[in-house]
Amino acid sequence: MDNVVIGLNTVWVVLAAAMIVFMEGGFSLLEAGLVRTKNAVNVTMKIFVDLTFGALAFYLVGFAFMFGGDWSGVLGIDFSATSTGVTPNQLPISAFVLFQIAFAMAVASIISGAVAERMKFSAYIVTVMVVCGILYPISGHWIWGGGWLQQLGMKDFAGSAAIHAMGGFAAFALAMVLGPRKNRFNKDGSVNVFAPSNIPLASAGAFILWFGWFGFNAGSTLNALDSNLSHIALNTFLAAASGGASAVLYTMARFKVADPSMAINGSLAGLVAITAGCAYVGPKSAILIGFIAGVLVILATGWVDKMKVDDPVGAVAVHGFNGAFGTIAVGLFDTQQGLFFTGSSKLLMVQIAGVLVACVWGFVTAYGLGILIKKSIGIRVTASQEEEGLDVIAHGIPAYNELERFSDTGAVEYFAASLEPTQQKPILQMQNK
Repeated sequence: MDNVVIGLNTVWVVLAAAMIVFMEGGFSLLEAGLVRTKNAVNVTMKIFVDLTFGALAFYLVGFAFMFGGDWSGVLGIDFSATSTGVTPNQLPISAFVLFQIAFAMAVASIISGAVAERMKFSAYIVTVMVVCGILYPISGHWIWGGGWLQQLGMKDFAGSAAIHAMGGFAAFALAMVLGPRKNRFNKDGSVNVFAPSNIPLASAGAFILWFGWFGFNAGSTLNALDSNLSHIALNTFLAAASGGASAVLYTMARFKVADPSMAINGSLAGLVAITAGCAYVGPKSAILIGFIAGVLVILATGWVDKMKVDDPVGAVAVHGFNGAFGTIAVGLFDTQQGLFFTGSSKLLMVQIAGVLVACVWGFVTAYGLGILIKKSIGIRVTASQEEEGLDVIAHGIPAYNELERFSDTGAVEYFAASLEPTQQKPILQMQNK
């Protein structure tokens, strides 16, 4: 019987890990749809960096720092942990490692959207390797690997703090180091809107992320027979639905239109916010948490803009601010220890302290990393490269190769004329070849 239970748990964890890996496809489509056409290939390639360089860095180094025993509550030190480490529920170590690799990649993908359209591709590779290999695993150890925050009693079931708040504020710091895209902000502080290239594509990405989040949250049980599994899945869905609904209602009331990008980010904000407490709160609390998150993401987007920090996809508002809110919400809505259910503020204080640590760690270390990269290999493309678009500059191909639609030179020239001047040259050069 024990072998059957272990087998079921193994299958569930591997399946959940695959669902989380599939979320990278969601990140790719979401970001490709929200950035301008000339940078769609570049954001997709950055997701490939997360899946390759990020995954390898976490496996080779990061897993040991996160789960390789415990040294003074600060970090793990056993670099044989990927083959000999102790796992929950007697899982094979390979299944547990795979699941944690998928989580690590998600941290990097949060950053990719915030630095879109102006970060050097080589600089992004370095950033992902350091974040997945060192920065995320160290703070993750504090929360999940037996470290000091876990010892204090912090609750973060699937990563509102460990993944989203930490990754969101790391993204915030790197966006600050990079500076805004050209012409994004005016001298009077007003914001120029850069229209997304493809909202249906971004919506498809959001739907994939929503689907994968069931693996993200329910998979964190690491137990196929956990009686709380369906409760976690229901809370996850309800928070996402509520976040999307409140974002739609808020934009209709404030802007007189149902803004699609905010509807997308509202649902994602609900998912982020419920991630910490999905196993600890009731369904009605999940709806309320999601509803608040859907409004908070819109407000936070405005706050980030007022600070003249350019975040093309709203990653800081979705992940950073709502990761922090969701972590604190556990201290309020936890049915066993939350303030609203017990009258005790003990867990709330631990949650606030824990998420502040995660946010500060993510921001300070990423800012230092950004400055170091800036002074060494360089972090930002040139102004002319930014104007031309990173697809052709960094990868040699546009996202939408319209040449296939035309059979004569005149048609190609007509298409090229519809582009920005700096984009016309590579199109015409390709035709001449």
